[in-house]
Amino acid sequence: MAHYLVTGGAGFIGSHLVEELLRRGEKVRILDNFSTGKRENVDAFAGRIELIEGDIRSHHIVREAVDGVDFVLHQGALPSVPRSINDPITTNEVNVTGTLNVLDAAKDAGVKRVVYASSSSVYGPDPELPVREGMNPNPVSPYAVAKLTGEKYCHAFSKVYGLETVALRYFNIFGPGQDPKSQYSAFIPLFVVGMMEGQALTIDGDGLQAKDFTYVSNVVEANLLAAVAEGVSGEVFNVGCGASTSVNEVVGHIRKIIGAEGNITYGPARAGDVPQSLAAIDRAQEKLGYEPRVLIEEGLQRVALWFRKGGK
Repeated sequence: MAHYLVTGGAGFIGSHLVEELLRRGEKVRILDNFSTGKRENVDAFAGRIELIEGDIRSHHIVREAVDGVDFVLHQGALPSVPRSINDPITTNEVNVTGTLNVLDAAKDAGVKRVVYASSSSVYGPDPELPVREGMNPNPVSPYAVAKLTGEKYCHAFSKVYGLETVALRYFNIFGPGQDPKSQYSAFIPLFVVGMMEGQALTIDGDGLQAKDFTYVSNVVEANLLAAVAEGVSGEVFNVGCGASTSVNEVVGHIRKIIGAEGNITYGPARAGDVPQSLAAIDRAQEKLGYEPRVLIEEGLQRVALWFRKGGK
């Protein structure tokens, strides 16, 4: 039994990680300040996890959290490109200083490896597709800049201090547990619930923007593989499905699943958005043993089923 710390373990991706770790019989500690994470996500694990309520910006709290753990799965962050545009200072404090705190504390605590949640947004707009890890990043939002800075810190700590790190660039993650009512809600839960309830919905832009939508269980698997894979310290890997689907195509899938046309209009494109994303995943397949097992249509069906059951 290994001991894992999941920062942001009350959040969307973090809570899925915690659930799978517990299913595998691992020991789990969560660090979360509930700024974006949900207490009900943690309540689901009552009696089976250790919870430290605190902020990754606090050096002493992070040091307490990493004490005695084998692996850190660092999901804690302020997500969302629009949020970072509205508040770049807080985004930097949480996503850069918070990550530096985690790495520094992990180094001193003798943690075996830190797996860092990065983002495909670091590639920027209009890259050559599919994007590969060796391409020059071109971040165009404060969120993307912060995520890339975290990657650089991971690499530096690996080379300078010998702390093993792996950074995973997530591509458009979706799945059960995303909040459709959040100000910064992701597109898929918003549209699934909106079409179920007959709401008026707006697509940002022309809907031709195509993304590598990645179901959350694929990301969970990638994290757990990255924690133990040999010979990959200091490296960066794409985590996607290796296929892109346009927003209009996703809406078509949702219409078919829900059985409703929906009241949909088109609005202006979202500032800072990366219109096209497609991951080359061959390095993750080769070095981590990663394979995306749930693709877009099955993932959408699972999301719809989750909401039909009341989001449980």
